Amino acid sequence: MSKETPLQAVTANHLLDGDVVYLTAGLGWSRELADAAVADSQAEADRLLAAAAGQEAEVVGPYLIAVACDADGPPEPLHYRERIRTRGPSNRPDLGRQANTPAVRRQEQANVSL
Repeated sequence: MSKETPLQAVTANHLLDGDVVYLTAGLGWSRELADAAVADSQAEADRLLAAAAGQEAEVVGPYLIAVACDADGPPEPLHYRERIRTRGPSNRPDLGRQANTPAVRRQEQANVSL
C-alpha cells in the first residue's frame, strides 16, 4: 500500500524583515502563498527545497509545507501553523496580513469611536 505524496510548497522567512515568504516557480520569493511553486512529487519538492537552501542571503529557515489546491483557487496550507503564518500574529489581529481584512478594519473603527 503506497502513501500518496501531498502537494508541497517551500516557505521561509525573509532575512531582512522576517516576513513569511514562499518560493515561486521562477525560484524567487513572494509574500503571497498564491504565487508559490507547488510540487506534486517528492523529487520536485526536494529540488525546490535545495534551490531555496542556496539562497541564504535572502531567506532563513526554508522548509516544505503541505498544501491543497482546488481547481479554481490558490494553494491553501493543510497544517494550522502554516495557516496562521499566512495571516500574521494570532494574538494581534491589527497586525500582519489579517489587519487588511474588512472585519478587522470595522473592529478598529468601533474601538476608535468608543
